[in-house]
Amino acid sequence: MAAYGLYTHIQSNKRRSIALLIGLFVLVYVLVFAGALLAEALTSHYSYNAGPYDNPPLAYLIRAAEFDFLKALPFATAGTILWIIIAYKFHQSMIDAATGARVVSRAEEPQLYNLLENLCISRGITTPTLRVADDDALNAFATGLNDKQYSITVTRGLIETLDDQEIEAVLGHELTHIRNGDVRMLVIAVVIAGVIAFFGEMVFRIFFQNMLWGGGRRSSREEGKGGAGIAIVIPLAIIAVVWVLSIVIRFALSRQREYLADAGSVELTKNPDAMISALRKIKGRGEIPGANSAVMEMCIDNPREGFSNIFDTHPPVEKRIEALVKFAGGHDPGPLEIAPPEERGAEAPEADPPADGPWAPEAPPQTPTTSGPWGPEPGASPPVPPAGPWGPTRG
Repeated sequence: MAAYGLYTHIQSNKRRSIALLIGLFVLVYVLVFAGALLAEALTSHYSYNAGPYDNPPLAYLIRAAEFDFLKALPFATAGTILWIIIAYKFHQSMIDAATGARVVSRAEEPQLYNLLENLCISRGITTPTLRVADDDALNAFATGLNDKQYSITVTRGLIETLDDQEIEAVLGHELTHIRNGDVRMLVIAVVIAGVIAFFGEMVFRIFFQNMLWGGGRRSSREEGKGGAGIAIVIPLAIIAVVWVLSIVIRFALSRQREYLADAGSVELTKNPDAMISALRKIKGRGEIPGANSAVMEMCIDNPREGFSNIFDTHPPVEKRIEALVKFAGGHDPGPLEIAPPEERGAEAPEADPPADGPWAPEAPPQTPTTSGPWGPEPGASPPVPPAGPWGPTRG
């Protein structure tokens, strides 16, 4: 892929990502209004007091919800910002706890560290923190929101299975996510989507608890009066739609970026074949048991599939390889078989040990000569028992 096309797509993706994130904030406020309308409807629908505002019309409930929304708006904004601050400070700790990853130094993983550092030096990039997750899965992901926080995590299974060129390609892929701003955008999107999921679940719990505790308070004739019934259905529908949209937005932030990260890896390493063979080995072997769906969305491959690929966060590996062959001139070796986890890193069986020692076979029999540490003496006569360690007795 030409550099112009690659960087044009990167800039376009950044603009779309910012627009999508702004959209996520809008969705938070939509949820707040939906919650206000639902609260007004439930208060009216299950009220014990008969009066002029008992089960009022829909227009009245909407105006009341607008008033409640304006009062709740500062709190919703402050709560969302607080949530983001907490995620900013502690998201890496939470991810490490879920995946079992730990920071490694150059002394612990010299080859891996050198591969990452060389890639960063070649492009003048600050070297991210390197982490290793002791898991048999074949996967890697990048995290962080700024240069001081950026980190790349690779699994132990990936280190033991891929060769150096393939590992370098994977590291280049994750570095490209950092260079393109994908990691920062995805972390923020996951955080805000978490706010939406939390709020939506809370509203549904409140609603069903009210239904359980107060569902029989009114007769069917009374339920037909006013607009409370419609005012309950509308916010529930809004909340469901917003929840689905938040998932779709998260997928949109992740799926198309994988093509760019693959291309960026080829740009860094100049080795499309290594990226292709790495994807072949990783395909279907990247499941990290302790990682939740948000972490798996950050990985180089997410084996958790949705219905008919609609809910997949990554394009199929076959499509990614096809793009690398078409645009980067790579060669596809086809599906690759690798050893199971318990056999990875096992040494090849050795031949039968030599009869006379571990390094050489037994020497053929020789005519005994006078021995010593520097070899036999030329023209020595048949052996004479030595009188000391440096030579025979001379008489």
